[in-house]
Amino acid sequence: MKNIVIQLANVNKRFGALQAVRNVSFEIQRGQVCGFLGPNGAGKSTTIRMIMSILLPDSGVITVLGGSALDAKDRIGYLPEERGLYRKMRVADFLRFMAKLKGISRSDADKRIRWWLERIELPSVSQKRCEELSKGMQQKLQFIASVLHEPPLLILDEPFSGLDPVNRRLLSSVVRQLKENGTTILFSTHQMEQAEDLCDQVLLVHKGEKVLDETMNQIHGRFDPRTILAEPSNSIEAATQALHNVADIESFRWSLEQKAFEIRVAQGVDTQLAMASVMRATPLRRVELQRATLDDVFVTLVGGSVGEIESAQKSGKLQATHD
Repeated sequence: MKNIVIQLANVNKRFGALQAVRNVSFEIQRGQVCGFLGPNGAGKSTTIRMIMSILLPDSGVITVLGGSALDAKDRIGYLPEERGLYRKMRVADFLRFMAKLKGISRSDADKRIRWWLERIELPSVSQKRCEELSKGMQQKLQFIASVLHEPPLLILDEPFSGLDPVNRRLLSSVVRQLKENGTTILFSTHQMEQAEDLCDQVLLVHKGEKVLDETMNQIHGRFDPRTILAEPSNSIEAATQALHNVADIESFRWSLEQKAFEIRVAQGVDTQLAMASVMRATPLRRVELQRATLDDVFVTLVGGSVGEIESAQKSGKLQATHD
């Protein structure tokens, strides 16, 4: 139990007729980075709010750092989904205030503030008012507020949302550095690439239920890749004709992005034997198995990619619910 930082046992939460979280159980070990994945309405933010004791579960048990989040509030850093700043305050004053709430002295806070503003690439904003910052800058500022007190547990709700690719990469590097320093991190995200890059453990929820709780190594082992990438050394037309005659292939298509054929291996066929069949059929520059991505796993378990589900919700084809 000493190494378990967050533990949920048979947790349920209902809003009227909506069962937002249904019988969810999981554990997060000390020092792990855990990605909490799922589309809008899956129950991610509701679960995080219950972990933080903002909401109480209808039933089940939640333990955070050996007790409740309220008892351990000074040892937790929290970036909520609903961003909020004291808009008229200057950046340095806002961060000093947040540091004071965590019991950090003025002199120590000023050192940490200078360091973090440099680290997060906001070195010249300390005297600006919060409302003068762009949305991306405001988000980075709130991230600083969540880590100023050097918490052993960091909970981030959609930390990459609204950031451009440069700042997503920057924040990913910060999360990686915090992990190396021993911080336990739980973050919800729609950014599958960030989750795959950063996470030791992945939780996937759908319609309030947990559908996946595994390490990245377990996921890659369980979701055996069945797609071959094959780059032909002769013409695409000749390779296409040759591939039509390979019995081990279920389907194939040319990928302009990959500059190769994406070949789906038929069920029941060993992928190594299929690769050998493809190599015999047509000359190739390269051939490799395409490892299943988290988006592939999502499609397998939920039936649509995150992007497809989000688009459907925006167009009204799917009813968005409490997240």
